Amino acid sequence: MSISEKDEIDKSAAPLMEHLIELRRRLMWSIGGFFVAFLFCFFFAKQLFNLLVIPFKWATQWAGLDPHKVELIYTAPQEFFFTQVKLAMFGGMVIAFPLIATQIYKFIAPGLYKNERNAFLPFLIASPILFLMGASLVYFFFTPMVMWFFLAMQQAGTDDQVQISLLPKVSEYLSLIMTLIFSFGLVFQLPVVTSLMARVGMLSSEALVEKRKWAIVIAFVVAAVLTPPDPISQIGLAIPTIILYEVSIWSARLIERSKERERLAREKREAAEAAAEKPVDASST
Repeated sequence: MSISEKDEIDKSAAPLMEHLIELRRRLMWSIGGFFVAFLFCFFFAKQLFNLLVIPFKWATQWAGLDPHKVELIYTAPQEFFFTQVKLAMFGGMVIAFPLIATQIYKFIAPGLYKNERNAFLPFLIASPILFLMGASLVYFFFTPMVMWFFLAMQQAGTDDQVQISLLPKVSEYLSLIMTLIFSFGLVFQLPVVTSLMARVGMLSSEALVEKRKWAIVIAFVVAAVLTPPDPISQIGLAIPTIILYEVSIWSARLIERSKERERLAREKREAAEAAAEKPVDASST
């Protein structure tokens, strides 16, 4: 190996080490933030679980039952403990997400142009806001409706019928509400994803309009996969997905118009600069 080749390898290795050190630092901040948020949520796990049970209480009121007699059970000694761990991990990820997203942005930002950073930052802010909107819709509307649907299946004990009561397990109730929150939060990212793709030219509003029929079918298929097997939650997820798809079309059109205005302004500026240089060239000749 020649000296020049060795020097070239050393020069390329130095930036790589700097990137790896920077990546390690960002990962340490992200993992540390998640660990602190996890400990905080685990310390208040019972309070957080009681907070998640409130929609169940609303459902019992809608069903004409006493909300003060809401009861959940666990059938294994370790079940509630692992439920609290699972809840703490979920809550820790939600709380630490802004920090994790910020660390990801700081890692990739030096490799972006200024206009790319300015274009990426609004989507970074919109993503957690849209996720919280989806989670709020689950908490205040869809979880009470789903639980009301299940409570309506109870059967009062009579001479001819056996009594059938709903006694949900703590782990299954947490899995249900976490699945709904994750599903709706993921679906509410649709405008962010499509807007980013439209920004980089990978997607157009015309393509979204042409695929609208397929999008409606896919929305119901995805809702059937991500939600529990009841029509209320499936329709409740499919309809917001279709509405968000229409919002994505509108957002893509706005981005295309903005890019067209920028292109016209750039061409006008270049034409003005070219016209300003012509007298200088003529006088020099």
